[in-house]
Amino acid sequence: MKEKDNKPLIEDLLGSRARVKILKILANSNELNISSIIKKAHLNHKNVIKHLKYLKQVNLVQQKNFGRIKIFRYKKENLKAKSFKHFIKIWENY
Repeated sequence: MKEKDNKPLIEDLLGSRARVKILKILANSNELNISSIIKKAHLNHKNVIKHLKYLKQVNLVQQKNFGRIKIFRYKKENLKAKSFKHFIKIWENY
């Protein structure tokens, strides 16, 4: 993750089609398990895990564990996450 002054760069977030796809899926679903994300994104497990790790680092996604089950939640209370969800809504409705 490239950073300037310890802030993630927008280019890193939007520079990966797979990452944007995962983020969009979570923004629209709020929370999903890993299998559901893989199925909806049509990506392999390794790539999804890699991108979710990045999204957790930049505080857009939160991971909750229930035994072996991992649930990933879109952090809608985060201003950047809220703004991204709004951006998706504007982009796809116009």
